[in-house]
Amino acid sequence: EVEAELGSNLGGGDDKMKKAGGQKGKGWRKVMTAGGLVSPVFLETFIITFLAEWGDRSQIATIGLAASMDPYGVTLGGIAGHAVCTGAAVLGGRHMATRISERTVALCGGVLFVLFGVHALMSGVDE
Repeated sequence: EVEAELGSNLGGGDDKMKKAGGQKGKGWRKVMTAGGLVSPVFLETFIITFLAEWGDRSQIATIGLAASMDPYGVTLGGIAGHAVCTGAAVLGGRHMATRISERTVALCGGVLFVLFGVHALMSGVDE
């Protein structure tokens, strides 16, 4: 019902949805996102990655490299390195999803996060 209403609000119903995305239920999302040029998963991934990487150690190291070396080479190297790392994470995650449930991964990640926090509290900071 919601998809039909959204399709009719876009002016063209199912025909416009099929033209935009090929599949009913997915096409309207492309039409509504940045004029149909960018998919929602691209935007979500870009925003998550951008916010997660902003100000981390690799960015600080990249700033240092760009200050002392060719900035174009540093830019291309940074893009290539991040693409390979992210590609490995995507392919590994896709493979892992076929064998382990998402709930198990989230639970293990949460337990490890707490364990690392407890270890940091117990060991303290070296001065």
